[in-house]
Amino acid sequence: MKMQWRGTKLPFVVGTVCAAMLALAAPAQAGTADGDHAGTLAALKAFQSAGGPGAGIHAGDGAGSWTLSTGTGTINTNTPLQSTDHYRIGSQTKSFTAAVVLQLVDEGKVALDAPIERYLPGVVDGNGYDGNTITVRQLLQHTSGIARYEPLFTSAPANPDGSYPIEALVREALKAAPTSAPGGTFTYSNANYLILGMLIEKTTGMPVYKAVTSRIIAPLGLTGTTFPRPGDRSLPAPAVHGYHGVRVGPFFFWTDVVSYDPSVFNSAGAIVSTQEDLTAFYQALAAGKVVSQATLGEMEKTVPVGAVNGHALAYGLGLIRYDLSCGGVAWGHDGEVPGYYTETLVTADGRHASVVTNAHLTTNPPTPQMYKLLDTALCENRS
Repeated sequence: MKMQWRGTKLPFVVGTVCAAMLALAAPAQAGTADGDHAGTLAALKAFQSAGGPGAGIHAGDGAGSWTLSTGTGTINTNTPLQSTDHYRIGSQTKSFTAAVVLQLVDEGKVALDAPIERYLPGVVDGNGYDGNTITVRQLLQHTSGIARYEPLFTSAPANPDGSYPIEALVREALKAAPTSAPGGTFTYSNANYLILGMLIEKTTGMPVYKAVTSRIIAPLGLTGTTFPRPGDRSLPAPAVHGYHGVRVGPFFFWTDVVSYDPSVFNSAGAIVSTQEDLTAFYQALAAGKVVSQATLGEMEKTVPVGAVNGHALAYGLGLIRYDLSCGGVAWGHDGEVPGYYTETLVTADGRHASVVTNAHLTTNPPTPQMYKLLDTALCENRS
């Protein structure tokens, strides 16, 4: 479910080489954790040793939360990651976008099993696509048949200020032929969520960043979360510094991720948030405070998408389901954009874990280590 990049050229993202570091050079630092979290700290160190210069986890249960950090948020400094630090959350944005679509379903303005052609006439058309056969549900679940699309490498025309119109991104995405018939194979594509962003804009009459802000971010009091408007490249302070990485033997070579316009990801991956805010969002969603219980039930209808570390993964409507090693399931999403690899998972009984590492690796992203870390934190002190 993370954004997997193809190729190695990042012409407008990567700056100059800043440093090379031994994989295990950064010392572990405990944050505001209470009690003994030795197992989680060990898993965090393993995640960071395969990830970025730093890594952090914010976790807990209904009784409270704690934070651990290892490495650094800025190379050549001792800057532990904090749970209130800002970073780009990548595809965790999709859960926010899906939540708005499902609110529109609750309001009777959108029908899950209606064709997208009903709401966006002529948008999903040509090159083997027919908007009359692709439903809103299929877009949300990545079963539309629309081909995989990586916005970072788009050839779509930009605005004069360097931002990207969502319509141009969608047109570019649909130049690739379908991978399957609608309702068939699961194919994770950012194009699905860009089209859903257009659906939100058409139905609400406002830009998608305003719709998500007014419907989700503001009502939940997520003061550390922003959906940047096109052209806004800023990252609020305090921020986790993001890097791009290449692994050569025991060394990581970090290159600075310079400013880029997050509108290239838009409703598929543009949001900035914190570990604490992401935890609050997914907990509110799981508790039925964002969409109705009936609609939440639709979000949690999944299709299998594989496994990691021997535990099943499935995809609902903007949500990943992960089968925990200690029994039960956790819900959330992961994300990867220039500089960051992240995920947040929550359970029905209040357990939660949000992780971040501050690098995108060209090869060998630490997916197994990330899920091991999440699983360890969520299963602490459970038989």
